[in-house]
Amino acid sequence: MSLLEDIETLVRCESPSSDHAAVARSAEVVAALGRRLLGAEPERIVVDGVTHLRWRFGGDPRVLLLGHHDTVWPIGSLATHPFEVIDGVLRGPGCFDMKAGVVMALHAAAAQPDRAGLSILITGDEEVGSPSSRALIEEEAWGCDAVFVLEASADGGALKTRRKGTSLYWIEVEGRAAHAGLEPEKGRNAGVEIAHQILAVSRLGDAERGTTVVPTVVTAGTTMNTVPAAASVSVDVRAWDSAEQERVDAAIRELRPVLDGTRVRIVGGINRAPLEAESSQALFELACTLAKELDLEPLTPAAVGGASDGNFTAGMGTPTLDGLGAVGGGAHADHEHVLTDELPRRTALLTELVKTVLAQGNPGQERVVR
Repeated sequence: MSLLEDIETLVRCESPSSDHAAVARSAEVVAALGRRLLGAEPERIVVDGVTHLRWRFGGDPRVLLLGHHDTVWPIGSLATHPFEVIDGVLRGPGCFDMKAGVVMALHAAAAQPDRAGLSILITGDEEVGSPSSRALIEEEAWGCDAVFVLEASADGGALKTRRKGTSLYWIEVEGRAAHAGLEPEKGRNAGVEIAHQILAVSRLGDAERGTTVVPTVVTAGTTMNTVPAAASVSVDVRAWDSAEQERVDAAIRELRPVLDGTRVRIVGGINRAPLEAESSQALFELACTLAKELDLEPLTPAAVGGASDGNFTAGMGTPTLDGLGAVGGGAHADHEHVLTDELPRRTALLTELVKTVLAQGNPGQERVVR
């Protein structure tokens, strides 16, 4: 079967992260595809109800192909966003982020003349922050010469050589309920307190350093005529370097109530370290050399604000190159799509990257023995 047919098979099996049964069904579809292409059954690793798949070939991993088969699209999305290929553009929920990348990884692995030292890890919870797969990812990446992340490319097919680190917080406020009309003075308004906290965290960003601190989901109160006894806000933090992550983390943990009688509780913290340029430089240079040898268009690097599981592997010191998956656009959006002409080219590049590092090691790093 072709790349397009295999991508269609995966896209037609909907797999929203929050639906563990759907993710398990998707894992079986991925396993069947891998079994056909690789002649090997994956290890099914279920953590907190989430199904992850791992193939290992020949001893300790030296090259890790990393991807995920969960998506942000709810069950039923195929009815409104059907799989289709028209004029060289493939569409369907999760095609770009990142079911095409999963297929590319399996095809590149199948093309290896010698798979000894190759590992493939396809997780099922990346879109919700990888809570059940992080330890598994870090375990598999430790000591590898290279991690190749099959997340979709940046604009124009650029490889992702830098990613911001992410921190996730929930600020919870405890107040006291009271009748809003009869005796509001007896209450402690958690809604007003959370407003003070939102203003405080929104001042922690640093535009010059590219640090963003964004309040997102806000909740407060129960009924129209009740002083809110509880409120909360989610906060999304992105930063290019660890020092900025730590600065913001310390500031958020120093938040104190403004209104008498209210309490503030901080939940969460630093989630992913940045993927810094040093982690990807040697692998990017190798990719550029191989692209030239394959007569492909010159590769370009990109720094992006979004994070991936590649942040975990780079954060632990393992050389990591991201964005090797599909070329297209519209991740998480109605116009999500993949450019079909680029699929065989990118798969050929990935195939050569894996073969070269398996044979020669990472040109930019000394070999680490597990």
